[in-house]
Amino acid sequence: MASDFRLKEQLPRLTDAIVRTYTPNDRINHLGHCPLPKYEVILDILEDLKDILYPGFRKREGLHVGNVSYHVGDVIDRLHDRLTTQIARALLHADRVESKAARSNPCDEKVDYEAKGQRIAIAFLERIPALRAMLSKDVDAAYDGDPSVTNRDEIIFCFPGLEAVTIYRLAHELVHFGVPFIPRMMTEWAHKQTGIDIHPGAKIGEYFFIDHGTGVVIGETCDIGDRVKIYQGVTLGALSFATDADGQLIRGSKRHPTIEDRVVIYANATILGGRTIVGHDSVIGSSVWVTSTVAPHSTVVLEKPKLKIRSATDILVPEDNYQI
Repeated sequence: MASDFRLKEQLPRLTDAIVRTYTPNDRINHLGHCPLPKYEVILDILEDLKDILYPGFRKREGLHVGNVSYHVGDVIDRLHDRLTTQIARALLHADRVESKAARSNPCDEKVDYEAKGQRIAIAFLERIPALRAMLSKDVDAAYDGDPSVTNRDEIIFCFPGLEAVTIYRLAHELVHFGVPFIPRMMTEWAHKQTGIDIHPGAKIGEYFFIDHGTGVVIGETCDIGDRVKIYQGVTLGALSFATDADGQLIRGSKRHPTIEDRVVIYANATILGGRTIVGHDSVIGSSVWVTSTVAPHSTVVLEKPKLKIRSATDILVPEDNYQI
């Protein structure tokens, strides 16, 4: 069927109608000359970071003692340049968002965002050795906590939990250095890839293991201790959101639970509230709902439901008589 070119003549009118919605008060446009962080560049940065965190497992093959220094030096040089630019863009855009009420434009100001970005980029890259040590313990936690694993290489190659935790730990460092936007870009990409949603502001200790992982949610103000293990479907969330006199959300308060050392949380458990503390060495069973503090060395489980199994002989029984 041939196109009707008379209908296509309406496109300029449709274009004008759309553009008219781009008003100064429109909250969902970015018009101007302040460049934004670029998603594709941030993802390339993540791949380079994982390449030096886990050398030989990621992008570059054939690494050995004779060439690894050259390779890492090349990657670090590239990371320095791209991190500097992207962090500078994020800082500039954050100032632009914050300054809207003051009707100023940081793009027109003599602020050296590039210099700020470079200082943060260098400080962040200096954290790589410590991050490698932390992630090595996370790999150990997965190996020690999953009997199906035959070796640590399998964890680095295959486990979505380690992928999500790796990106979280990188993003959390950027949060520590006051970088806006980029940490959330990183962890939301990991969320999309793995089904594991960890806010970059959460605080997570050593030897952390997420088994299976799909559907895990860890909120911004969670505090998680050392040697904690959680399974798929676990939510560490907010019980409620405080509001001010005008009904606006109060941001920055402690909304999510604290999980102390050596806690195991089984599948689909939900733990909510900023005042909720799960004491050390406790076990939270599957599908429980916890909104109050649990003492150390506790076990929290649901009472066993009554299960009825219908046998083949029940086929002759009228359906109204089934008790399930």
